[in-house]
Amino acid sequence: MAARRLILSALVALAGPAVAQPRDTLTIGITQYPATWHPNIEPMAAKGYVEGFTLRPLTAYDADWRLTCLLCETLPTLENGLAQRETTPDGKPGLRLTYRLRAGAAWADGRPVTAEDLRFAWEAGRQAETGFGPAEFYRSAYELIVVDARTVILRLDKVTFDFASMGDFQPLPAHLERERWRADPRGYRTRTAYDTESTNPGLWNGPYRVAALTPGASVTLERNQHWNGDAPAFRRITIRTVENTAALEAQLLAGQVDMVAGELGLPLEQATALERRAANRFRFAYRPGLIFEHIDMRLDAPGLSDRRVRQALLHGADRAQIVARLFEGKQTVADTMVNPLDGVADPDVRRYPHDPARANALLEEAGFTRGPDGIRRNAAGERLAFDLMTTAGNRGREQVQQVLQGMWRQVGVEVRIRNETPRVFFGETVSHRRYTGLAMYAWISAPESVPRSTLHSEEIPTAARNWSGQNTGGYRNAEMDALIEALPQELDRDKRRALWRRLQAIYAEELPSLPLFFRSDAHIWPQWLDGVRPTGHQDASSHWVTEWRVR
Repeated sequence: MAARRLILSALVALAGPAVAQPRDTLTIGITQYPATWHPNIEPMAAKGYVEGFTLRPLTAYDADWRLTCLLCETLPTLENGLAQRETTPDGKPGLRLTYRLRAGAAWADGRPVTAEDLRFAWEAGRQAETGFGPAEFYRSAYELIVVDARTVILRLDKVTFDFASMGDFQPLPAHLERERWRADPRGYRTRTAYDTESTNPGLWNGPYRVAALTPGASVTLERNQHWNGDAPAFRRITIRTVENTAALEAQLLAGQVDMVAGELGLPLEQATALERRAANRFRFAYRPGLIFEHIDMRLDAPGLSDRRVRQALLHGADRAQIVARLFEGKQTVADTMVNPLDGVADPDVRRYPHDPARANALLEEAGFTRGPDGIRRNAAGERLAFDLMTTAGNRGREQVQQVLQGMWRQVGVEVRIRNETPRVFFGETVSHRRYTGLAMYAWISAPESVPRSTLHSEEIPTAARNWSGQNTGGYRNAEMDALIEALPQELDRDKRRALWRRLQAIYAEELPSLPLFFRSDAHIWPQWLDGVRPTGHQDASSHWVTEWRVR
């Protein structure tokens, strides 16, 4: 036996040092699974993250918050002539924008991405019953002209400061989807090939295509063989949904996932605790960004329709303590939906410090007096009680719920915690306005993003509009609507700041939603992976997967 060991040792020595096997697969963990894969229906962070690998919008904001072309060749500007002022048919100032598609762009079935794919997306979006968002873009873009196979002209009925940004305008494969849509525009959202034939390669035009999926659990991506950009490093990427963040951490430590996407990963306090234990195994990056954790409210619900009640809820919530105790002080308490990192934030906007006495006074003014059990009631004896919903399994959000429940009980408000899986919560409850009280989640925006979809009265989801729009609370304010319409059309930045100040003042007074904090996302990837650049806004890091490399 000893001689045999010596022979084996000699053979190993002759073979030289062990060579690591090349890494050509990557497994990523996220906490949500999309309700639909269609890129123009129901915005959801999980879908946006996956489609960063598989689809290319015309434009996106990069990690430095600069607008850049992804599918187009050149951003239109007034200086380069690709943007031109003109007068609309009804006499208003308008814009004519020319976009040329990148040469060689192709769907994964080999068909080129053409101007017809943009025309189809525009046609479908122009019909409100289709339910595409953002609705205002499709209303404003009153004409699309196909110049040639790669060039379109968009005519807009207004001149805006961010006119070149087309991240929400994605081409759709007309050769697969147009006839489905024409047959039934209203029913199209439930019949789209993106959900009925998700692995059809002709649906995807990014570096990767969807090769397999297990609904609610995972999606497997493989290289798009017709991609003509920089080659991605991985042959296959598997994105696994683990809605419980404790289970996601366990899978990371067990090697079942290689990395956790910060866009939909571990709560910050969970990630920092993990870093203290496993800094030698993983790389950690914390990116503050335009991620607004807040609570939407059904503003037509009894109690919540009164501004004084909403103000009392915010005074009754010690958000500074929540940030300090649950998130180690690494989140920023929010005063409005505008992040202090954004250049248009008003540093003097009204604030709501933790003030239980003021909260009690406001509730008394609103006609809610304490009952024998400490919970307030109105004159009719109805309890001031609400359901508070969020995404089940997200430990950070569930802890915030529990803390808020206790704080609000101190001022006489009863909160019942009722959570749902993200797919149901976002795909049905929030988007269809089926929650009855409070819904906690995050909005993710781009730099200086005008909040039309969340605050304009025309963006309240309705059955008539096939539930497009994100103003799920039902907020209506004529001055807010006017500001939202005026803001994009003000090209002078200083004058635009004045409009932004007024918008934030109205928000802070009316509280159409309850601001909690701006998230810093925790990105965790293995020591052997380079090139991941968290963005801190709505265009996920996955858009730049071709920069990811194995060490």
